[in-house]
Amino acid sequence: MTSFVTGATGFVGSAIVKQLLDRGETVRVLVRPNSNRRNLEGLPIEIFEGDLRDQKSLEKALHGCQALFHVAADYRLWAANPQDLYDSNVQGSKNVMLAAAEAGVNRIVYTSSVATLGLYTDGTSADENTPSSLDTMIGHYKRSKFLAEKTVKDLIPSLGLNIVIVNPSTPIGPRDIKPTPTGKMITMAASGKMPAYVDTGLNIVHVDDVASGHLLAFEKGETGERYILGGENLTLREILEIIAHLTQRRPPKIRLPHYAILPIAYLIQGWAQFTKGKEPMTTVDGIRMAKKLMFFSSKKAEQALGYQFRPAREAISDAIIWFQANHYL
Repeated sequence: MTSFVTGATGFVGSAIVKQLLDRGETVRVLVRPNSNRRNLEGLPIEIFEGDLRDQKSLEKALHGCQALFHVAADYRLWAANPQDLYDSNVQGSKNVMLAAAEAGVNRIVYTSSVATLGLYTDGTSADENTPSSLDTMIGHYKRSKFLAEKTVKDLIPSLGLNIVIVNPSTPIGPRDIKPTPTGKMITMAASGKMPAYVDTGLNIVHVDDVASGHLLAFEKGETGERYILGGENLTLREILEIIAHLTQRRPPKIRLPHYAILPIAYLIQGWAQFTKGKEPMTTVDGIRMAKKLMFFSSKKAEQALGYQFRPAREAISDAIIWFQANHYL
């Protein structure tokens, strides 16, 4: 079987590529001309240069492929031009699905996100059926992913596509070269640069478990269904305590109220917008999202797919080891 992977240079995508190769599959990947290809160095893969916004180039790349893993996404909590998020995440996903239909791809796994799901105010773990709407999505990233998932799901009956949807939670681990917003938080804490915290919570999962979940979804998932690929629910304080223990540092003791950080986030984000600089470390949308405990349950994937995940502490440890070895700390 020939599998096509978008987002293969990235964090989750490269983990999927490695597991497909371990199974003896032929792997073809989509890479932008200016992408950092460090995660693909030395791998026996076929590389196609292209762009999610160019449907014709995608049709050519997908020709002869039986499987598609559409992992690519613009994962930023802030962008100088928010339209970039919608162009990549919504229109880009539509282009890939249309190209897959034209190429006659047999089966597709689409990587959505738990960002598209609803949350409970009391910290109860949300699942695939927790109500959500576009109006409840905080920020352009979550809105773009919500619209992208809806677009992909709507194409299943209209194009007759065999699509399974997966919703990873917060993956961490090796090969986070960018790094992701969560990876940045880990590098700061592991470097002793996070003296305080806010009350929030995340569902932490090892990136390699997320990759395994994608392959299980391909093998066992039902068309049109979505499956949360998560791990362990932890408060931010618990995460920082684990990082402190692993790096032999003192955990932060200062708890900051959200309202105290929000004005700072506005200032930092405003400066980034004015200078057209890099993504600010603290964003307004990030603080707004932090007001909720982002806890999720993977029970559906466990029961239907046989999905399993390792302890969050192991995922955090693997992330720190990789960041240390690659001079991020």
